[in-house]
Amino acid sequence: MKLTEEGGLGFFFFFSKMLLFLRNLFHTSCRVSSHRVRPKYPTSNSCFLNVSSSHGSLIACPLVWFTSFFCIIRFPFVTKSNPDSFLENLNTESLSRIIQQDYWDDPRVANMFGSALAPLWVSKFLVELKKDPNLALKLFKWAKTRTGFCHTTESYCILVHILFVGRLYTDAHEIIRELVLLSRALPGFDVFDVLWETRNVCRPGFGVFDALFSVLVELGMLEKASECFLRMRKFRVLPKVRSCNALLHGLSKSGKGNLSKKFFKDMLGAGIYPSVFSYNIMIGYTCKEGDLETARCLLAQMKQLGLTPDTVTYNSLIDGYGKVGLLDDSVSIFEDMKDAGCEPDLITFNTLINCFCKFEKMPQAFKFLCEMMNNGLKPNVITYSTLIDAFCKEGMMQEAIKIFIDMKRVGLSPNEFTYTSLIDASCKAGNLSEALKLRSEMLEAGVSLNIVTYTALLDGLCEDGKIEEAEEVFKEVLNSGIIPNQEICTALVHGYVKAKRMENATEFLKEIKGKGFKPDLLLYGTIIWVLCSQNKVEEAELVISEIKGCGLTANHFIYTTLMNAYFKRGNTKEALKVLQQMLDSDIEVSVVTYCALIDGLCKKGLLQAAINYFRTMSDIGLQPNVAVFTALIDGLCKGNFIEAAKELFNEMLEKGMIPDKAAYTALIDGNLKHGNLEEALIMHRRMKELGMELDLHAYTSLIWGLSHLGQMQQAKAFLDEMIGKGIIPDEILIVCLVRKYYEIGNVDEAIKLQIEWQNRGLRTGTCDYAVPNART
Repeated sequence: MKLTEEGGLGFFFFFSKMLLFLRNLFHTSCRVSSHRVRPKYPTSNSCFLNVSSSHGSLIACPLVWFTSFFCIIRFPFVTKSNPDSFLENLNTESLSRIIQQDYWDDPRVANMFGSALAPLWVSKFLVELKKDPNLALKLFKWAKTRTGFCHTTESYCILVHILFVGRLYTDAHEIIRELVLLSRALPGFDVFDVLWETRNVCRPGFGVFDALFSVLVELGMLEKASECFLRMRKFRVLPKVRSCNALLHGLSKSGKGNLSKKFFKDMLGAGIYPSVFSYNIMIGYTCKEGDLETARCLLAQMKQLGLTPDTVTYNSLIDGYGKVGLLDDSVSIFEDMKDAGCEPDLITFNTLINCFCKFEKMPQAFKFLCEMMNNGLKPNVITYSTLIDAFCKEGMMQEAIKIFIDMKRVGLSPNEFTYTSLIDASCKAGNLSEALKLRSEMLEAGVSLNIVTYTALLDGLCEDGKIEEAEEVFKEVLNSGIIPNQEICTALVHGYVKAKRMENATEFLKEIKGKGFKPDLLLYGTIIWVLCSQNKVEEAELVISEIKGCGLTANHFIYTTLMNAYFKRGNTKEALKVLQQMLDSDIEVSVVTYCALIDGLCKKGLLQAAINYFRTMSDIGLQPNVAVFTALIDGLCKGNFIEAAKELFNEMLEKGMIPDKAAYTALIDGNLKHGNLEEALIMHRRMKELGMELDLHAYTSLIWGLSHLGQMQQAKAFLDEMIGKGIIPDEILIVCLVRKYYEIGNVDEAIKLQIEWQNRGLRTGTCDYAVPNART
């Protein structure tokens, strides 16, 4: 299609201007100047800036070409009028008047914005208005409101330089911020380059680069800020220490500790002298990371530079050493602080009190409390809450409540941390009513429950068997807008499991897993334990498969639970397979595992296998404990290997172990079965000497054994003693005694025992054992 005459003239005009544009760029790129900035302002016929630089030029900054050219080509190739016509009549004086009087309808302005070169004319006029920053800013803002108009990057940067020279720092900051945000949409865009290329618009001044650096930090573009710093260092336009501190702080808070260390070194390498605040940031970060050696080095370096550590410095070090248990070092730093004339503040004392409470050094914590008060400092909510939490963790609820009351007496309002500590401790102590009372008080005081508070309360309700109330608490969490975390979900599942409501537990698990919840090994272990206790071993195996599918590895507790379940089911082969799986998977086999293994083998009568495993424990670095010895002693006694059981019992004593009630009971039972009455009674006397109270199993063994040896008087005496202690005998034991009385012909005692049994209400069901009638 042929161009019209008007269109042809328009295209010719556009082409001529582009040649002029390229000529200016070429001339600019050929200029070389020293570091001294000599601004060259464009003439009235120039539509672009001539900028000189020894480090680069517009040729070295393709973005300047691209953005300017883009602003041209996005308009049609036909202008509505000859641009030169309005430029001849639009000088700086007339433009200033138009802007001051808001006469934006002036034909010269209208014609300018009808041109494809409008963005370039704006850049030109901004330079001409450099002596009046307010007018330049007003023109810039008005131009942005024009439909279809877009400032070039040069216009942004020219205006920033003008505003800085005019000391309009806040406005300059906002313009830089706007440009940086726009730059995010352009890959490879570097604001620094354009600012550097346009720096000669006004007299030299490099505050704009510090402002750019600060904006990048403020917007969280920390890595970009680090890159900007490297460019600034290269061109020797270094940021202020205050700006560097902001980046250091941002890097340390965002978990980019290695970058903060690197930047700190770069600061020193660039010749920027860190301030006390700089060192406080680095010392605070290294202390939180547990890198105490580096923190000490930084303190020494700080002093070498003549900087005086302040309260923040010392507080960071005290906290760093204290939280890892190096309490003596914390106290030493505290003393150094006072010797240096640095007055400890409330944070100092709260830190010390918290550290000593954390490591159960309550008396020392109270000494610091006294010193704090002697120094004229009043305990605040944090001080009281720390002490309350420490007493709660120690189970000293009365002391915790006293401090709680004192806290309110002095006019301090407990916060959510205070209430949570008390509610959690009350629940763990089984005092659910007190926990609920505290919760009501908390809500009345206008303190909202957090997820930790809800978890403590829900867990307490589950432990008390109040699963419906626990469900209501969980609903309350959802209604409050709090997102449930793993701990509270786990607590509710535990509650379902404990209440043997496995269907609810399974349904709830499916629901929360669909929302990204991942059960931990503790929760999986609890589910497996309940399934095994219900003899649902196959279902337990499926849960273990699920654990593997989640990328977790079942631990020794889970495998031991499964192995024990197979033994109880009488499936020794599968139980041993589980053991082999543990060994093949390099899962650490514990003493608990061996205890279950030996006990299971003994109950199946496989005593030699049990002994072999017992003797090989030391080969894998395990030492049998009392429970393991007891399991094997019991097995040997039941297998009629009483002498071997005695030897094992003596071996346990030689190792300095104190046999438990079950071990003594096993030997009493074994000796009585073998007719060793005297030895059985010796074991009984030893138990009494050690302060061991006989339980149902021990009394049953004694009474049954004595009766079978014909010692009915002693057997009856133990029966009376047993009932006197509130221990209810098994119905079968009573039947055995009655039978024995009949066997030896003591019918009167048999009838007497029967009547006594019935009068005491000990008969709880129908006995399968026929008791001879008095008439037979």
